[in-house]
Amino acid sequence: MSLSLPPLEPSHDKRLLRRQLQAERQTLIDRHQRAMHLQEVLRVWLMGRDDAAVGAYWPIKGEFDALPALYRWAEADEERCIGLPVTDKASKQLSFQMWFPGCEMEEDAYGIPKPKNTPVFHPTLLLVPCVGFGPRGVRLGYGGGFYDRTLAVLSPRPYTVGLAYANGFVPGLQAEPHDVPLDAILTDEGVAWQRPAG
Repeated sequence: MSLSLPPLEPSHDKRLLRRQLQAERQTLIDRHQRAMHLQEVLRVWLMGRDDAAVGAYWPIKGEFDALPALYRWAEADEERCIGLPVTDKASKQLSFQMWFPGCEMEEDAYGIPKPKNTPVFHPTLLLVPCVGFGPRGVRLGYGGGFYDRTLAVLSPRPYTVGLAYANGFVPGLQAEPHDVPLDAILTDEGVAWQRPAG
C-alpha cells in the first residue's frame, strides 16, 4: 500500500517548505559534486537545442550556477548570447539584459547583481532556478511570483527549463492557479521532466 502526501496549503505549508528546502540546499555536503553533475546534464541537454539566446540567472542562496556551462555553450558559436534578469520593483516582473564574463555589474532593486548598461535581451530559452519542484513541471520558487508574472505576458514565450538538485523533488507539490508550469526540469540526476512534444 503506497502513501500519498496531502496537498500543500499554499499560504502556510509552502512557506515552511521553502525554508526547509533552502536550508537543506545550503548545507548539502555533496553540493559541489551535484553542481558538477548538473553542469554536465545542462551542457549535454543544450546540444539538442538550436537556441541562440538563453536567459539565465545570477545564483543566490545556494542555487545551482548555470553560467559556467552557458559560457562554454556560447564560446562554441559567436551567434549565441546569454542574458540575466533585471527585476522591476513596481511591476514585479523581469526583463533581461545581455551578460558576458567580465561585464560590469550592479545591484538590482533587490540587491541581486545584474549587467550594467548592456543591451536588452529577449531569450528563446529561459533557465529558471527552483527551490523545489513537483510533477509535470510544477516549480516552487521564493514566493514572489516574478517568473510567473513575467511568463504570463512574455510574447513570444520562451521555452522554460527549471534547474534544481534532485533532492528538491516534492511529490505532493500542486500548482496554484497563477503558476506557469515549466517546459522541462533538469537535475544533477538528468532530465527529471520534459513536456511531451506536440
